[in-house]
Amino acid sequence: MSKILIIAEHDGEALNISTAKCVSCAQAIGGSIDIAVLGNGVNAVAAEAAALDAVGSVIAVDAEHLAAPLAANWAPEVLNLAASYDYVLGPSTTFGRDLMPRIAALAGVNQVSDIMEVNGPRSFKRPIYAGNAIVDVEAAEGNIVVATVRTASWQAVGSSGNASVSQRESGAVPVTHTRYVGMETEGGDRPDLQSAVRVVSGGRGVGSEDNFEILYKLADKLGAGVGASRAAVDAGYCPNDMQVGQTGKIIAPDLYLAFGISGAIQHITGIKDAGTIVAINKDSEAPIFEVADIGLVGDLFQVIPELEKLIG
Repeated sequence: MSKILIIAEHDGEALNISTAKCVSCAQAIGGSIDIAVLGNGVNAVAAEAAALDAVGSVIAVDAEHLAAPLAANWAPEVLNLAASYDYVLGPSTTFGRDLMPRIAALAGVNQVSDIMEVNGPRSFKRPIYAGNAIVDVEAAEGNIVVATVRTASWQAVGSSGNASVSQRESGAVPVTHTRYVGMETEGGDRPDLQSAVRVVSGGRGVGSEDNFEILYKLADKLGAGVGASRAAVDAGYCPNDMQVGQTGKIIAPDLYLAFGISGAIQHITGIKDAGTIVAINKDSEAPIFEVADIGLVGDLFQVIPELEKLIG
């Protein structure tokens, strides 16, 4: 039976939903599934991981130098844990895109990126060319498979499991060439963009950084994350960690509200797996209307206040 190790993404306090989606992909591959939780003071996170369905066991590695998710420290630790595994999976999020290539390099294998479908034990589908084509990828026999999972393509598993949790001593030496300075987030208490159920997003049509405030207010009423098109980020309306699309974040919320976004193919790549796409744009010829489930031709500065009234 194949053995699969999933690297948990978390913030030190709670498990990111991307981990539960990786478990879903692991189920499609088939085999026993374990989760590695690295960090410092991660007992609560490990317990949350142990509750995920289909998980056999959780390995918690607790060490001070693992407190921040620095790939330089985490990758050697994962490689030590992965010696007896056939697969090492991580989410295709900012976290996974930083960590997993380093693990693959240390293991001496090519990484399989953005698994969206499993054809067989070592055969997968992944998107290329901004999602305009899907390619079949075959992993070489005899080597460990290190891969990222396209979380937008998988449903999260439930949390009625009861896996065992074991503690493991750190087996890697902390690096000295890289250090953690701090983290700054622009979203405040809003949901993380890559795991939010609802997302409010703005484009160049929003007009300015100050005008983005109306999107933040609407998002707060909806309990939504806030995203942006590359055009809005390049114009300086919002920070680049809000960018959605091919060169930003790939998301799959249940509801995606796009205000003043024209709908370039690079942006559509990031939202094509969303449950319901609602587009508001004053240009009736905007390409985003071709992919939207609901489209409204109108001025966003008039539409948003009306929406807020209806929300209450």
